[in-house]
Amino acid sequence: MRQASLEPCLEYVTCASPAGLHRMAYWEWGDPANDQVLVCVHGLTRTGRDFDALARRLAGRYRVVCPDVVGRGRSDWLANPAFYTVPQYAADMVTLIARLKPARLAWVGTSMGGLIGMALSGSAAFSRAAAAMRPHPGMPPAQEGLHFDRMVLNDVGPRLELGALARIGQYVGMPREFDSFEQAVAAMRADSLPFGPHSDEQWAQLARYVYPEQDGRWVKHYDLALAQPLAAQTPQELAAGEQLLWQCYVGTDCPVLIVRGEQSDLLTTVTVDEMLQRNPRARAVVIPGVGHAPTLMSDAQIEPVAAFLLD
Repeated sequence: MRQASLEPCLEYVTCASPAGLHRMAYWEWGDPANDQVLVCVHGLTRTGRDFDALARRLAGRYRVVCPDVVGRGRSDWLANPAFYTVPQYAADMVTLIARLKPARLAWVGTSMGGLIGMALSGSAAFSRAAAAMRPHPGMPPAQEGLHFDRMVLNDVGPRLELGALARIGQYVGMPREFDSFEQAVAAMRADSLPFGPHSDEQWAQLARYVYPEQDGRWVKHYDLALAQPLAAQTPQELAAGEQLLWQCYVGTDCPVLIVRGEQSDLLTTVTVDEMLQRNPRARAVVIPGVGHAPTLMSDAQIEPVAAFLLD
């Protein structure tokens, strides 16, 4: 068995978009033969290495898999940036999960990763409904959809606050590069105040995979064209997307833990209250002194998530 304290194994899976094939990288912790799988998916401009601390905590129980969503980290960039959207990301995750063949599947999604999880849980609910509605006994059974054993939504819900989206949209497409890693770490600290207090070592860890070295410079790890579909969204599309996400969230039939940063501008207390009302299997925990989004690096943030997933 691969020991949880060691570095993860880097693997790849080939996925498809309307523009062609691409490889998605994923970081795997724990025993590769373990069929108890936890998939952890990062936020918009982050990488799968955001979950190193959480993965070390849980790799004794789960095979922990942390993908770099396409366009980020070690994954390929899409030939057509118009497909940097949740439906494409969800399709890639289906391909990944098919390879992993889990007997039980849990999910941790930070921000964008939570949106992908909700989209997948909604598709699973649709598949179960289709199976239940077969009109004739002789019809073949419908393909079974994904079923989640547990889901953690880290500082995200079906309703995204427009002010937070505007703030995020301002920096996504901006190129940045530095002469040294120390400069990159300093920029990470300055740009990420909502993450709350972290040690020098933790700030370095947060910057290490976001600003990799390239030809003697430290540059953003992701395709700057991620900003294009984000900027192209109309208010009508955002409203329609919210309604769809609510349907997916309400259809999620596994226990859900909603993690909210106390000072988050993306996930409000009003939205959390509505989420608790509309899905009786959900519960919430608030991380004090943190905005968007909790990094799940400290014991105080990891333990509520670990307790939920290990229950």
